[in-house]
Amino acid sequence: MAVVSVQSSLWDSVLELTKAAQEKGSNPLLWAIQLSSSLSSKGVSLPSPELANLIVSHICWANNVPIAWKFLEKALAFKIVPPLLVLALLSNRVIPNRCSKPTAYRLYMELLKRHALTLKCHVDVPNFQKVMNLIDSLLHLSQIFGLQASEPGILMVEFIFSIVWQLLDASLEDEGLLELTPDKESKWITKSQDMEIDCADNHDEQRLEQQERLQISNTVMAIELIGQFMQNKVTSRILYLARQNMPTHWAHFVQRIELLVANSSALRNSKFITEEAFLELISDSCKLLSWQCKASSWQEFHEVMACGSLPSSAGLCHGASRSAIWLPLDLVLEDAMDGSQVNTASAVEIITGLMKTLQAFNGATWHESFLSLWMAALRLVQRERDPIEGPEPRLDARLCLLLAITTLVVADLVEEEERAIADEMECNDTINCKEKQVPGKRRRDLVSSLQSLGDYKGLLTPPQSVISAANQAAAKAMMFVSGINVGNAYFECISMKDLPVNCSGNMHHLIVEACIARKLLDTSAYFWPGYVTGRINPIPHTLPVQVPGWSSFMKGASLTPVMINALVSAPASSLAELERVFEIAVKGSDDDKIAAASILCGASLIRGWNIQEHTVYFITRLLSPPIPADYSGSDSHLIGYAPMLYILLVGIAPVDCVQIFSLHGLVPQLAGSLMPICEVFGSCIPNVSWTLPTGEEISVHAVFSNAFALLLKLWRFNHPPLEHGVGDVPPVGSQLTPNIYCWDKRRLSAVASSSSPEPIFVDSFPKLKKWYRQHLAFIASTLSGLVHGTPFHQIVDELLNMMFRKINRASQSLTTVTSGSSSSSGPGNEEAYLRPKLPAWDVLEAVPFVVDAAVTACAYGRLSPRELCTGLKDLADFLPASLATIVSYFSAEVTRGVWKPVFMNGTDWPSPAANLSNVEEHIKKIVAATGVDVPSLAGATLPLPLAAFVSLTITYKLDKASQRFLDLAGPALESLAAGCPWPCMPIVASLWTQKAKRWSDFLVFSASRTVFLHNNDAVVQLLKSCFTTTLGLNLTPISSNGGVGPLLGHGFGSHFSGGIAPVAPGILYLRVYRSIRDIMFLREEIISVLMQSVSDVVGSALPKDRLGKLTKAKDGMRYGQTSLAIVMTRVKLAASLAASLVWLSGGLALVQSMVHETLPSWFMSVHRSEQEEGSGGVVAMLGGYALAYFAVLCGAFAWGVDPSSSVLRRCRKVLRHHIEFIASALDGKISLGCNWATWRAYVSGFLSLMVVCMPAWVLEVDVEVLKRLSKGLRQWNEEELAFALLGVGGVSSMGFAAEQIIESEL
Repeated sequence: MAVVSVQSSLWDSVLELTKAAQEKGSNPLLWAIQLSSSLSSKGVSLPSPELANLIVSHICWANNVPIAWKFLEKALAFKIVPPLLVLALLSNRVIPNRCSKPTAYRLYMELLKRHALTLKCHVDVPNFQKVMNLIDSLLHLSQIFGLQASEPGILMVEFIFSIVWQLLDASLEDEGLLELTPDKESKWITKSQDMEIDCADNHDEQRLEQQERLQISNTVMAIELIGQFMQNKVTSRILYLARQNMPTHWAHFVQRIELLVANSSALRNSKFITEEAFLELISDSCKLLSWQCKASSWQEFHEVMACGSLPSSAGLCHGASRSAIWLPLDLVLEDAMDGSQVNTASAVEIITGLMKTLQAFNGATWHESFLSLWMAALRLVQRERDPIEGPEPRLDARLCLLLAITTLVVADLVEEEERAIADEMECNDTINCKEKQVPGKRRRDLVSSLQSLGDYKGLLTPPQSVISAANQAAAKAMMFVSGINVGNAYFECISMKDLPVNCSGNMHHLIVEACIARKLLDTSAYFWPGYVTGRINPIPHTLPVQVPGWSSFMKGASLTPVMINALVSAPASSLAELERVFEIAVKGSDDDKIAAASILCGASLIRGWNIQEHTVYFITRLLSPPIPADYSGSDSHLIGYAPMLYILLVGIAPVDCVQIFSLHGLVPQLAGSLMPICEVFGSCIPNVSWTLPTGEEISVHAVFSNAFALLLKLWRFNHPPLEHGVGDVPPVGSQLTPNIYCWDKRRLSAVASSSSPEPIFVDSFPKLKKWYRQHLAFIASTLSGLVHGTPFHQIVDELLNMMFRKINRASQSLTTVTSGSSSSSGPGNEEAYLRPKLPAWDVLEAVPFVVDAAVTACAYGRLSPRELCTGLKDLADFLPASLATIVSYFSAEVTRGVWKPVFMNGTDWPSPAANLSNVEEHIKKIVAATGVDVPSLAGATLPLPLAAFVSLTITYKLDKASQRFLDLAGPALESLAAGCPWPCMPIVASLWTQKAKRWSDFLVFSASRTVFLHNNDAVVQLLKSCFTTTLGLNLTPISSNGGVGPLLGHGFGSHFSGGIAPVAPGILYLRVYRSIRDIMFLREEIISVLMQSVSDVVGSALPKDRLGKLTKAKDGMRYGQTSLAIVMTRVKLAASLAASLVWLSGGLALVQSMVHETLPSWFMSVHRSEQEEGSGGVVAMLGGYALAYFAVLCGAFAWGVDPSSSVLRRCRKVLRHHIEFIASALDGKISLGCNWATWRAYVSGFLSLMVVCMPAWVLEVDVEVLKRLSKGLRQWNEEELAFALLGVGGVSSMGFAAEQIIESEL
C-alpha cells in the first residue's frame, strides 16, 4: 500500500506541475525539461506509459486547449512518453469525438503523420514490449484480429492496420457511407457514447461554419493520410503483412476502400490522391516486390520473365511467345491419349489441378487460362482429325476430352468460385440464397474466352465424323436467332439438307452447345457477333408424326427394333432420358434389358458429350445389377443377367470406350464391377447358353472372356515383368491393382446410390486371387508343380489333346517333353477331347503348362511351327480369355532368354522379307527429325516364344468379334517385341503389315518407337530434339519458329500428302517414355539438355563476341535489336518443357528425387562451358533462372498450389529438405561448385517464384529457416525478396518480418 501511495503522490505532483504551467502559460520546452528531470530523479523509467495516460486524460476533455497539446508535443519530442501508446490513447478518445472536437482530430492526425509513419525510433526503447502489450489491451487488437500472439512485431502490424482502419471508418461515417457496409457499423469506437450538450459557443454561426469547414477538411486529410500509410515504404510493408496473414479482415477493409472510392466526395476533392491511386494501392497487382526501391538484378529479370500477354493473332501453336507458357497443357492432353495407360484418376481432376497450377504460376487471367485450355483441346483434336487405324484410342477419345472433359473442368472452376462467393455472402434467407446464382469473374472470363475462340478459324474445322453434329448446332442457333423455337424432336425428323439455308457449323458451335447444356452459358451466346450468319425466314415444314427417336421414347413409345436402332444411333440429350433407359435395364423384361444395354453403349457413350459422365456411370452400375426381389436360386443372380452383361461388355470393349471410362475416372468402379462377373462366370461349367435377339448364341465362356479381357486391359498386366520404376516406388502413372478402391468421384445422377465408397480386395474373389498369384509366380520363375495322375494333370492333357487332336504322335502326350517337372505320358483319344466342359478358371490355371508343353515340343521338333500356331489358335477359340495367359507366358519366357531364336524363313515360320525393307525406310523417315540413326534390320530372327505369339496373332481375322481380343493382344505383342533385341519389333511389324495393311501406319510407328528403347543415347538425342524444335533452334521444316506445333506436330500417317513423314519429337517421346526401364537416368540428362538449351538460346539470339556488352536501353535490356526479353521467354519455355517431361516421365517420385537429390548434387558439382566463361556471366545467370523456373514448376505439378493439398502435406519433407539446402548454402555451411552467378540467380528466382506463385509452400517451411534465408538475401542486397518471403510465411514469421521492415527504415 505504501508503494501505491508513493506512486499516486508522484503522479499527483506531475499533474499539479502541469496544471500550474498551463495556468501560467509556461514555455512547453521548460515544462518538458523540468518534468523529465523530476521523473528521472525519482527513478521513473522513460518514456513512461503512465505519464502518457496521465497527459492524454488531462487533455481529454477538461483541458482541450492549445497549450496542453503543446505540452504533449514536447513530451513526445523529449521521449518522455511512448508515441505509439499516446496515439492509441488518443484514437480511443479523439476519433469518437471528432465532430464536436474537430481541432483535436486535426491535431491527432498531425501526430500520426509525425510518429506513425516512422517507427524505428519507437522500437529501440527498453520497454517496447510493455508498450505494445498496453496498446493491445487498450485497443483489443488480439481479440479483434483473432491472433493470440504477444510478439511485439505482430502487435505492431495489428496496430498500424487498426489506425488506418479507424481513419477509414471515420471517413465513411463522416460522409454517411458506413451504413452502406455489410456490417453497417465499425468494429472501432468511431461515435461518442456521451450526449453532446449545447454551449454558448455552439450558437455562434460563424464558429459553426468554421467547424463544418474543419470537419470537411479533416475528412479529406484522413483519406489522404490513409493513402500515405499505404504508400509509405515502411507502413505499406507492414500493411502487406496484414494483407497476407489476415485475409478475411483485409477483404473487409478492401470492401470499405472500394465503397469510399465509389462514393466519397472528399476523395474527389483531394489534391494529393485520386480514386485510381487508391484502387491501385489495394489491387492484387500491387505486390511487395513491385515497390519502388533500388532495383536488384533479380527484380529486373523477374519483370522480364513475367511480361507479355496472350497474342490475339494466329493460334497458339506457333512461335515461342507468351502462349508457350501453356505448353504443359498440350503435353498432358496428348499424353492422356496414350492407350497403353489407363488412369485411375479422373481427367477432370487432373486437368483442373493443372489449370490452377498454370494459372497461378503464369500469373494469367482466367480469360487467358480458359482460352488456352480450349485451344489446347482443339489442337488435340486437329492433330489426329484423320487418325491411323490400330488398337489405340482414336478420334472419339479426343472429342470426349474436348467436349466433355474440358467442359467439366471449366464447370468445376466456375462453380468453385461461385460457391466461395455464396459462402461469403452469409445469407440468412437460405431458400433465396440457394436459388440465387452469383456469377463470378471466372464465368465472365469464360464467356469472353469463348467469344475470342471464334477468331481462331484454323482450329475450328470439324473432323468428318462430327460435321453433321456441328451443322445441327449451328442450325439450332440460327433458328433461335430467327425466332423459330424448335426442340430436339425437330432434328430427329429432318435432314440438314431440308433446311432452307446452308447451316455450316464448326467446333465453336459444338463447344458453345456443350457449355449451354451444362448451364455455363445461356442462349444469349447465339447472338454473339459472327456466331451465326444469316437468318431462316421460311418456317420449316411441320414435324412428321411419331418418328422413332428420343422424343417419342420419352412420350412412352415402346422399344421396337426400329426405335432401338434410332436410340442406339443418336445420343441422348438429357439425364432424364438416360435415367429412363437405366430404369428399363433394371426393371424391364430380358429383351428390354438387352435393348437398354445396347442403347447405353451406343451413340450416348461415344458422342453424348453433354451427358457422357452419366452414361459411363449407368453402364458401370448395370455391370453390378441388383438381386431381383423374387430371386431364390443357389447360383449367383448374375447368371440370369448374362445376355445383358454380354451386350455391355462387348459394347464398351473398343479401345476408345475404355479410354472414355478412364478419362471420366470410372476405371476403379468398372474394375470393381468386372471382378464379380469374372469370379462367377469363370466358375461355371459351360453347359448353358443364351440366344440373343440377333440370333447370336453365347455361353458362360463368352461372358467370362469378355469381362476378363477388359479387366486385364485395365490392369495393364501385359507389360514386361520388369516394369520401370523409381526406387521403391511403383511404375509411373496411377496403376490399377487387383486391390482397388471404387470411389464415386464424379457427378452422380438422381438414381445413383448415396452409399459411402467401399474398398474391394482381391481376397473377396478366391478364383481370381489364385489366378493372379499364379500369374506372378511364373513371371518370377519357371513352371513347376505338374504332378502325373492328378485331376489338374488330366485337364492339361485334355486341353493338349483338344489342340493337337489331328496330329498322330503314336500314343504319347505332349506333356512328355514339358519344361516343368512333369514327365507324364499316356494314351489320348482325340475325339474325346474336342470341347471339354471345363470352368474357365480351371482352363486358365492349366494354360501355362499347356503352352509350355506345346512350345517345348516345337523346340524339340515334335511339333511344326504351323501345328503349334494352329493348336494355340484352337485353345484361344475354345476360351478367348486364355489369350491373356498365353500373353503372360510368352512375356515371362522371353525375359528369361532360354529359348533359341528361330529364323523367319517363310517355310517353318512366316517371312517378313516382303515388307521389311519398306518398314525400315518408313522407320527412318519417322525418326528423321530426331537425328537418331536407325540400326540395320539385318537378320530376320525372333525368340521362339515371340515367333509363336506373332504367328498366333496373325491367324486372327480383323473382324468385330476378333477385334476385342486383338485390342488386348496387340499392345501385349508390341510390348513383348519391344523388350526383345533389335530388330524384333520391325520384323513383327513387317509380318503384321502383310496381314493387316490398314494397320500398317500404326505398326510402323510402333516399330519406330523401339529405336529408342535399346539405347539411352538415342533417348537423350530425342530429348535434345524436343528442345531444339520447341525453341526453334534448328532450321528443319518441322521446327519452323518453335513452340507447340513443332514439338507435337500435326498428326501421323501415310494419308498425308507425300506419304510417311517425320513424326514430331514430342509425340515420339510421349509414346516412348513409359517403356524406358531406367527412368532415373533422365534426371541428370534433362538438366544437362536444359542448360545446353539456355546456352544455345543465348548464342543464337545474342552474338558471342558481344554478350558482355548488354546495355540498358529505354525499351528494356537489349543489345541492338535483340531484346533480352525474347531470350528470357525462350529460357522460360525451355524450363517449362523440362519440367513437363520430368513430371510426365516419372510423376511424383521422379520430381521428388530431382528436388531432393539431383539438384543439390548438381549445384555442388563443377560445371564449366566455353560459352558460359565468355558470356560475361549472362549464360550462367540465365541458367540459374531456368533451373529455378524448372524446379518450382516441377514441384507445382507434383504438389499443387492449394494449401489444403494432401499431396503437399505428404511431401513437405522433400520441400523442407531443399529449402534447408539453400539456407545452409547461404550460411556458408555447404561448398558449391557451380558458377556463383548461376547459384545467385537460382536462389533469388526459386524463392521469388515461391513467394509470388506458391505461397502455400512457404507455410511449410520452418520459421527459423525462413529467418536464415531472409538474412542471406539481405546480405545479397535482396531486401524486397527477403521481406516478401517472411511476409508470406504465415503468422509465425509475421512478427520477425515486421521487426526487419522497421529495422531497415532509412
